[in-house]
Amino acid sequence: MNSKSAGDTTDGRERYTLLAIVLHWVFAFLVIGMLFLGYYMVDLPKGTPNRAFYFNLHKSFGVLAGVLILLRLYWRLTHPVALLSTGIQRWTDKAAWWNHRLLYLCMVLQPATGYLSSSFNKYGVKFFGVALPSWGWENAQLRDLFMNFHHLISILLVALIVIHVLAAFKHLLLDKDQVLQRMLPWSEK
Repeated sequence: MNSKSAGDTTDGRERYTLLAIVLHWVFAFLVIGMLFLGYYMVDLPKGTPNRAFYFNLHKSFGVLAGVLILLRLYWRLTHPVALLSTGIQRWTDKAAWWNHRLLYLCMVLQPATGYLSSSFNKYGVKFFGVALPSWGWENAQLRDLFMNFHHLISILLVALIVIHVLAAFKHLLLDKDQVLQRMLPWSEK
């Protein structure tokens, strides 16, 4: 269980701060949108007129996600989590602990492997049209290696998100506790 510390930004309440809530939901929509866009664009045949547009859009949002996850991770490490009520079962608390850490790991590795994969191809990375520095050189084997990691991490990320969402609904519908409400911006508690 979490205990209140001197620097707790929750003011002793069981809900997250507004900034933590905003960061959570903005990043949730960004990651889910990136996953849908990523799976959509890879099925576009080469030579399709909009293929380059979608790839560049995905890369731009990927760079944005990479920067935002570093900011979110910094915020998370420097601001204690909201207090958890004492009624939560220990196994549930431990499962949430692992799920959150694996989510953060995937959210750091996903943009990094995407950037590396693009750094080893001739197109590189453009952030909404602005070319960014390449971390490599044109090399098909390294590009494919990092792209395979990028793809595998996306599968793990989808699984972790599904577990995260199912756990939130478990708390809401079965446990009928206030765990989900702690992360809702319109909730009182």
